[in-house]
Amino acid sequence: MTFSIVAFDSGSESWGIAVASKFLAVGAVVPWGRAGAGAVATQAMAELSYGPKGLELLAEGIAADQVIAQLAGGDDEREHRQVGVVDSLGRGATFTGASCLDWAGGQAGDGYAVQGNILVGQQVVAAMADAWGSRSGEPFERRLLAALAAGDQAGGDRRGRQSAALRVWREGAAYGGVLDIAIDLRVDDHQTPVDELTRLLDLHDLYFGKPDPATLLPLEGPLAAEVVAALNQLGYPADESTLAEALATWAGVENYEERLVPGKLDPVVLQQLRHQAADLRR
Repeated sequence: MTFSIVAFDSGSESWGIAVASKFLAVGAVVPWGRAGAGAVATQAMAELSYGPKGLELLAEGIAADQVIAQLAGGDDEREHRQVGVVDSLGRGATFTGASCLDWAGGQAGDGYAVQGNILVGQQVVAAMADAWGSRSGEPFERRLLAALAAGDQAGGDRRGRQSAALRVWREGAAYGGVLDIAIDLRVDDHQTPVDELTRLLDLHDLYFGKPDPATLLPLEGPLAAEVVAALNQLGYPADESTLAEALATWAGVENYEERLVPGKLDPVVLQQLRHQAADLRR
C-alpha cells in the first residue's frame, strides 16, 4: 500500500525518508530515524515496533541487512511485512515478505533503500532508484522528494493517492538547534499528496532555509533606507539606530528569524518585505 525511499547523505550527515501511500497519514506509521544511527521504513502490514527496535539496533552499529534479519527473524508475520533500512555508514538494505500484495519489491544500494507494495508495477521502484541516482549533488531533501515524485509519476500505489511524508534527521538541525529532526512534513489526506508535499517543502525552505552567504546584501546606505521605510509602513517603527531591532521584530512575527544575519540582509527576506509593503500600498 506504500512506496518509500530511505537514504543517507554523507555530505550533510543526514538520514531521511520520503513515503507516499493510499493510506491515511502514512507519515505517522512508516518513517523512523535517528541522527548518527540510521533510518527505518516499516510498511505493508506494518509492524510499528520495527521502527524503535530497528533504531536501537542501528545505534549499536549493526549493519542494515543484519538489522532486518533480527527484526524479521522473530516475527511470525514477516512474510506480510516490508522494511527498508539505511545504517549509520549509509549501507542500504530492503526486505519484502513473500505474502505482500503485488506488485511488491525493493532495491537497495550504497546510501539508499527503495521499496513498495500494492504498486502498479516494478517500474515504480526502478523510477525511484533512477531518480535518486541521477540527482547527486542536489540538496538531500530535494533528492528524496525527487525520488518520491518519480515513483508517483510512474504510477505509485495502484489503489490511488492519499498521503505522503518527508522526514530528515541531522544532529542539532531542528528549529532552535536542540533536537535532531531537520524536516518533518506530512500530508495526511490529499488528492495529490506528493504535489502538496512539494509545496510544503518550498515553504519550509522559505521560512527555515539558511541564507546563502554569497548572496547576502550589506544592510546600509539606500538599502537600509528602503528597509526602514518598509518597516515603518508595516507598523514597525524604525530609524537608522533601531533598524536591527525593528527588523528582528518583524521577522519574528512573520517567521523569517532563521534567515536573519547581523548587518546583512538575505535577498529572500528582502523580497518578502517588499511584497508586504507593496500589498499595503495597493
